[in-house]
Amino acid sequence: MISFPNAKINLGLNIVAKRNDGFHDIETVFYPIPLCDILEIIKSPNGELRFKNTGIEIPGSTVDNLCMKAYNLLNEKFNLPPVHIHLHKIIPDGAGLGGGSSDAAFTLKLLNDLFTLNLSEEQLMDFARKLGSDCAFFIQNKPVYAKGKGDVFEEIDISLQGKMIIVVKPRVKISTQSAYKNIIPSQNQDLSLTSYHLSRTIFHLPIKQWKNKIANDFEKNIFVEFPEIKTIKEELYSMGSIYVSMSGSGSAVYGIFDHLPETEGKFADCFCWKGELLSTR
Repeated sequence: MISFPNAKINLGLNIVAKRNDGFHDIETVFYPIPLCDILEIIKSPNGELRFKNTGIEIPGSTVDNLCMKAYNLLNEKFNLPPVHIHLHKIIPDGAGLGGGSSDAAFTLKLLNDLFTLNLSEEQLMDFARKLGSDCAFFIQNKPVYAKGKGDVFEEIDISLQGKMIIVVKPRVKISTQSAYKNIIPSQNQDLSLTSYHLSRTIFHLPIKQWKNKIANDFEKNIFVEFPEIKTIKEELYSMGSIYVSMSGSGSAVYGIFDHLPETEGKFADCFCWKGELLSTR
């Protein structure tokens, strides 16, 4: 069985508060985009559990790979037969695009189908939450207003139908843990000094009005440490983008356009992907 785990972007990201469990409460909108890995899972023909990675090399050991963690999580519950997993990696890591989380969620969904486990979406989401904060999003894989650790969802009426997107990722990789250092959550600030509050109603405004109303709280510190990321944001605006933001904790930056501009020679030494944003209705 083959599937195509896709990436996501964050439309706004407000870091609300530090939690007692060490995580942070956030407010954001997750929006799926059609930048995809390729994932194949088959029943093992030789009784051996195997994971193979092609495309972009995944750092770390096979045991730590999220696809394998997803298999092991279901195996503990259902005593699954061994499988062969082949992941062709296209979504860059350390980018804030959710590639690893998507791979994990799609592994759960493929195993559910392959072995007819008959798990509901809610059950799959509960398993996904054990693998990572944003893994559960990729089970339903539709735009949501996310709260809590990024794993509590509310429906949101938003459509980017007909818009185009460019995603640019520089060579630098940013871990989520390091991105949170020096962050002061909005509840710990004088709210009069807080740049914005991520209200759902903001997304009803025309996209061209988002620039000064929807922000990513990670950008302030990340841009100081990695000015090349700020430069990418400025370049995308200069190319005519109607809204530009870093996705998640970075380092990828995306720009939303009415029409795709020429990018040749614009982003040397960067991963650059462009495509059409999908309607959500």
